[in-house]
Amino acid sequence: MEISLAEVDHVAELARLGLTEQEREQFRAQLSTILGYVNQLSELDTSQVPPSAQVIQVENVTRPDIIRPGLTVEQVLTNAPAREDDYFRVPPVFEE
Repeated sequence: MEISLAEVDHVAELARLGLTEQEREQFRAQLSTILGYVNQLSELDTSQVPPSAQVIQVENVTRPDIIRPGLTVEQVLTNAPAREDDYFRVPPVFEE
């Protein structure tokens, strides 16, 4: 399916692209080729193919949620540059 340079200009305007004359012709040829492939697909008989949202079966591959012991407060704060009691000490974000 051949498209015109006016249609290329319209698509370029929608995409906010500024095209040179060479690019316009290049895109016209590329878009025509793509639309030709789409036309080939539309010629296929899909009456026996059920509609589907997913072509391949999707499985949940997450691990089971198992409770495990975490780090102690001491382990967490071992490498803290500054600490105050059981918390990280950080510089103030807001000035008073």
